Amino acid sequence: MDDPGLDAVLASTGPLSSATARALLDRGRDLLQLGEPLQAAQHYQRVIGTADPKLTAEAWLGLGDALFRLDREPDAIAAWESVTRLPETPSTYRAWRQLAAERVRRGDLGGATRAYREAERRAPPDDRAEIASRLGWLNKEQGNAGAARRYFARSRGGLGPLGLAQAILVVTVAVSLLAIVTPDTTLFDVLALDRADVLRGDLYRLLSVTLLHAGYIHLFFNMYALYLIGPIVEQIWGSRTFAAFYVLTALAASTASIVFSPGPAVGASGAIFGLVGVLLAGTRVHHPMLDQRARSIVPQLGMIVLINLAFGFLAGGTIDNGAHVGGLVAGLWLGLVVPPGKVPTLRSAWQHPGGQPGGAPGGQPAMASPLVIGAGILVLLAAILVGLSLAGLRL
Repeated sequence: MDDPGLDAVLASTGPLSSATARALLDRGRDLLQLGEPLQAAQHYQRVIGTADPKLTAEAWLGLGDALFRLDREPDAIAAWESVTRLPETPSTYRAWRQLAAERVRRGDLGGATRAYREAERRAPPDDRAEIASRLGWLNKEQGNAGAARRYFARSRGGLGPLGLAQAILVVTVAVSLLAIVTPDTTLFDVLALDRADVLRGDLYRLLSVTLLHAGYIHLFFNMYALYLIGPIVEQIWGSRTFAAFYVLTALAASTASIVFSPGPAVGASGAIFGLVGVLLAGTRVHHPMLDQRARSIVPQLGMIVLINLAFGFLAGGTIDNGAHVGGLVAGLWLGLVVPPGKVPTLRSAWQHPGGQPGGAPGGQPAMASPLVIGAGILVLLAAILVGLSLAGLRL
């Protein structure tokens, strides 16, 4: 990294060639990555004022990052704001993101919203979903429910205002009501979880059981729980991961049901207990940023689980606690091994703008290795297969 020529340039005054300015910027970036923000700042300051606005903007942006690491936050903000006053360059987007994150840290949610809107206008395609998600959380915190729904829908990439959790709820209500009001149909015979049918090869029943409910009260309580919990999981982990959670916890719950409660069963409560488990483990291990609604619900989940399990054990076998425990354990495991993918964590975006240690680049949550996630899911699938084998299924 040592270059006597660049050292001489640092001590000089006057205009720089584009090649020399670029060399100073590159060395400043390297110094910043090596934990030398003071030296990096000196390199960035020397480039400021270069005739090329792109180089000057990049220098102001780097200077702001260096000053932030030196705990000179007001000066860092002034540097980032200087980027936004220059002609549009690739650094403009990054400067608005840094300003938005700083305003969140200071509690200026309105200012953060305005800054993220500026960033959204300039965001590359790969970043737009993330920016939309952050705008969704900010609007929700400020009570702008309609705007929050629109931004969350935009971040999900095409589901519209109806999220996947709500879509599952609608389908479940429709199938359950049809089965309840037309008991002479074969819906219960075809979709319910029955150990003998599963062992004969009807493995689809491990999932289809979630679509049926024994009556209006059973349906109401399960769907109300899904209405409260499902969107929180979907917003924190994303729609695809939510779908995987729902399917995997339903499989685990149904497997536990036929092992420990072999009688016929219906209901989505096993999968819903799984979502509760995801939240209980995931929010404590990964510390995702929660909005006001989530913060009012998540702390109560542990007590709610204990009450429901106790009630189930005291009900004399009329409640399928095997499914509840199986889904809960699977959810706890998934919440442990799969970190949030749609919201920042306490250790990332708001505390470490620009991808400093503790967060991924751009303030994204620090993500577990795909190998760790894949291994965790394989462990759960193996446990499900072992359970089915214990129940008597020939694999």
